[in-house]
Amino acid sequence: MRVLVTRPRPAAAATALKLEGMGHEAILLPLMQAEHLVAAVETALKQSQGAIAVTSAEATRVLGALGRALEPHLTTPLFCVGEATGRAATELGFTEIHVGPGTGEGLAETIAAALADGLPEPLLYLAGSPRSDSLERALRQRGIDYRTVECYRMTPVAHRPQELSELLRAGQFGAVLLYSRETARQFAALLSQSRLSAAAFSRRYLCLSASIAEALPSDAASEIAAMPDEKHLLKCL
Repeated sequence: MRVLVTRPRPAAAATALKLEGMGHEAILLPLMQAEHLVAAVETALKQSQGAIAVTSAEATRVLGALGRALEPHLTTPLFCVGEATGRAATELGFTEIHVGPGTGEGLAETIAAALADGLPEPLLYLAGSPRSDSLERALRQRGIDYRTVECYRMTPVAHRPQELSELLRAGQFGAVLLYSRETARQFAALLSQSRLSAAAFSRRYLCLSASIAEALPSDAASEIAAMPDEKHLLKCL
């Protein structure tokens, strides 16, 4: 099956390897790219006395870009939204990692339980932009003191409208993988610019969440992963 991968590099390349291992043909079309704000993170870590929270593997890449400056913070408690982010944090060398169930609300529950055991506040949330406010909203509801610092910004990748038509020359896609609402919005705009319908481009649109599916055109046959992580997304194939 031909599968279009829309997530940013370098994560897109890792997804392509998984797809090829499953017997699919992966076509990469990154629609967003990350601008890392390394200096802002370094300053925030020096000023923070509490735990750290991250809701994406992209945030761990920013932490990795600190190099040796990260070493004094590797014993700091780190809260990760899900398993993939937790694995990335382990590879960086963090020694106290708390893994949530894959959602901002679930991560807030994990943080609240740890704080009840005496973990110091305020929490430092290393976030991306744009982002869902689910973690921040859940932290406020629980009265948890936190500080948000943007560690990366996602910006659109420019594509020619003809690119989608050129990709269709080899036939309709079996599936399109979508990892964020902004990516889905960018893809919908590119379809419109190309004067292509979602149904003509691909038989299925696999999304990490319902909010992502909502950003697609009405004729897109969207499916939502059972859990908001790539493992469950690929199970939809």
